[in-house]
Amino acid sequence: MHILLADDHDMVRETISAYLESEGGAEVALAIDLAGALQAIRQDGPFDLVLLDYQMPGMNGLTGLIQAISANKGGRVAILSGNAPVKTAREAIEAGAIGFIPKTMGAQSLLNAVRFMSSGEVYMPVEMMREEAEAEAHPLTSKLSARELEVLDGLCKGQSNKEIARDLDLQEVTIKLHVRTLCRKLDAKNRTQAALAAKEAGIF
Repeated sequence: MHILLADDHDMVRETISAYLESEGGAEVALAIDLAGALQAIRQDGPFDLVLLDYQMPGMNGLTGLIQAISANKGGRVAILSGNAPVKTAREAIEAGAIGFIPKTMGAQSLLNAVRFMSSGEVYMPVEMMREEAEAEAHPLTSKLSARELEVLDGLCKGQSNKEIARDLDLQEVTIKLHVRTLCRKLDAKNRTQAALAAKEAGIF
């Protein structure tokens, strides 16, 4: 397998690449942002599989995914994420991703998923599909965009606007606008009430 792994976290990048090489016999190229990934694809691609960190610099949500798919000659590109909502995973696959891999996944399961996607099969963890079915059943989720769900996830974790902005590679003022919209849509007076509403509804 000829794989490109793009992630801005050194430990994640090194751990995953080392395992894929030692246990999976893969040849792994590395990048730390979308620009580096696109350059690697142009120079050494197309790859059997491209793994992109959803929140690394340059991604701009699913825009980076679409650029990578195009650069990889329409080839297989999957998203890696530590905390993206299930709705984002589904939207990534609908946009052309070959799969979605949580960073919390065990090493052997990740290797199996990589092999599965490299063979051309679409992959999404069973747990996420189950969560998606449960989330779709709740009317609140239909009111919120994928980005709003990401911001709401940060609120539920007790993160500040600055922390959420850093994780999503957005401006802090943009997060503030999303929080205001979330409070309106969830009929909440403040960010704490918005987070409580989401938790009580079982969205997170």
